Amino acid sequence: MVKSKALIRRKLRRRNRSKKTARFHPNRLRLVISRSLLHFEAQIIDDLKGHTLVSISTKEKEVKSLIQKQHKKTEICKLVGKELAKRAKKANVGSLVLDRNGLSYHGRVKAFTESARNHGLEL
Repeated sequence: MVKSKALIRRKLRRRNRSKKTARFHPNRLRLVISRSLLHFEAQIIDDLKGHTLVSISTKEKEVKSLIQKQHKKTEICKLVGKELAKRAKKANVGSLVLDRNGLSYHGRVKAFTESARNHGLEL
């Protein structure tokens, strides 16, 4: 039991350390990433107003139809990053700060971020 509490505390410290520099920028919005074993979600949030401007998830119907033929999770995240960039362009989103929620910047997070950058988002 003690070991699991230490693991949870370490995870929260890592999460807060990455959030410390990502929140409350006066001229940049925040791109928040969350992932589970099956799904990947992202939101663009305006912290000063407290509003979510754009969101995307692999649970949505239109995204499910896009990723239906993909089998690898990194390929799915690339498609999600591309779709998020399209939605952000429609919402006239400028520069962003990446909030990876304590997740390591490799694998699915890296694939998503690079895909979003390649399709027009300023991260």
